Amino acid sequence: MQIRIPSGSLKFVIGWTAVFLFRLIPFRPPNFEPILATVMPFSKRYGPLGSFLFGFLGIVAFDAMTSGWGSWTWVTAMCYGLLGVGAHYFFKNRDASVRNFLIFGVPGTILYDAVTMLIGPVFNSQPLAVAFAGQIPFTLMHVLGTVVFATLLSPALYRWVVQNESLEFSFAFFKKV
Repeated sequence: MQIRIPSGSLKFVIGWTAVFLFRLIPFRPPNFEPILATVMPFSKRYGPLGSFLFGFLGIVAFDAMTSGWGSWTWVTAMCYGLLGVGAHYFFKNRDASVRNFLIFGVPGTILYDAVTMLIGPVFNSQPLAVAFAGQIPFTLMHVLGTVVFATLLSPALYRWVVQNESLEFSFAFFKKV
């Protein structure tokens, strides 16, 4: 039997760890988080499946270790996974530049917030008007976070992690029978 650790696994762990640790910072501004800014540089290199899994599993693992799983987990995980796929196709023939991170990140954040705003009305009988009114300041903060992280974090991750060949490895473990 052969067990393979695919090339790029360490990079995913670095990306997930950065997001996880930042999200654990106490008293950080609400909805100011780097997950989309981390998904975007990875999506340039790891294809639609890798991009989907990066966003999806990042949310599932974080919720498993912190708040536990709920309906919000699956909705947000699917949304970040699909944003990863969208980012892959957006960046497929574009440079991994601050400008492009912002061009994808800001509308991606607004779309994400529009979809996830429906969690309250769909799963908790929250009135849509209340969800929409509460979503406005939430989305403004989320977009601000996206702008900051897409400007500072995305290019750094792309250059120092995603493109860094010294972080590439592939091991195969063999078990003799």
